[in-house]
Amino acid sequence: MLRVASFRRFVSPLVRARCYSQVVKTTPPVQQAPVAVQYPYFLPRNSRGSIPVYTDIRNAGGRHLILIRNIEGNVNALAHDLRKSLFPPNSPEGARLHVEVKASKHLIITGCRSKQRVTEWFQERGF
Repeated sequence: MLRVASFRRFVSPLVRARCYSQVVKTTPPVQQAPVAVQYPYFLPRNSRGSIPVYTDIRNAGGRHLILIRNIEGNVNALAHDLRKSLFPPNSPEGARLHVEVKASKHLIITGCRSKQRVTEWFQERGF
């Protein structure tokens, strides 16, 4: 059996402590929902869940191509956005960059050897 004095020593800090139900309720800060950017094109992911950007090396390594497949929507708008923002326009890479529309659902990029840079460009835009 507990003695009364030890019981009071045990219970008195609990009585003085503030319970969570007594904490003043505050309204949570209002968070704005992220605004979805609507592009005139869409690039669905492939069956493995990755962005459908592929490399194609031809002529014994003398010609590097980057293929973007299965584009839905306005393919020409995507080609324009890639030309405009993938590389700075005055850079040597930007001068060599050529984007070609093929078969109305695919793009072929020549003059750029970095598939990773193209993939990151799509990820920055939420694809």
